[in-house]
Amino acid sequence: MNTVESAAARMAAGVDQLRSARPEAMRADARRNYDRLLDAAAAAFAERGSDDVSLEEIARRAGVGIGTLYRHFPTRPALLEAVYREQVEVLGARAVTLLGSRSPAGALAEWVRALAEFGITKQGLSRELMADSPFMPACKTVITESSNALVEQARMAGVLRAQVTGIELYRMVHGLVMAVSAGPGDPTLLDRLLAVMLAGLLAEAPS
Repeated sequence: MNTVESAAARMAAGVDQLRSARPEAMRADARRNYDRLLDAAAAAFAERGSDDVSLEEIARRAGVGIGTLYRHFPTRPALLEAVYREQVEVLGARAVTLLGSRSPAGALAEWVRALAEFGITKQGLSRELMADSPFMPACKTVITESSNALVEQARMAGVLRAQVTGIELYRMVHGLVMAVSAGPGDPTLLDRLLAVMLAGLLAEAPS
């Protein structure tokens, strides 16, 4: 098993652990409500931050009663954790589609942008409320090992100019997201900074 396959296997194990936290089989209407609540919460947290959004507002945006919300998510941290897990699962699925790409440079560029999009959404989740989640290690594994696999794929293809690990890649993207968020509103700034970062990382332009 090469380094890409090893990292991908560790990432898949992390995703499996996150999926194990999903609720058991639900009726179709209950599943729809569950998914609506997750979508509504993710959108609200991304817009205003988790500390400024009430559970009543989330229920209202999802089109369900507050009692339905509490049946699925007994506490606010439980909802935050579920939203975060869902986002990391989606990120892991994106990595799987990029592994084996005919363009390793393009795959890494897409992954960097996916990390940036995730970072922007993640800012809306309170670190304090998430600190005690038993699934945070699995979330970190999915993100880090996905990054490792895609970095190694680019390295093995000879298109990676800089020596960088998956966690270093994630930290660079996170730093750019934080810098852009702290600065004046400029909708093009993040894309421009990511383009500069990718130009430094890749020996060829993404295709």
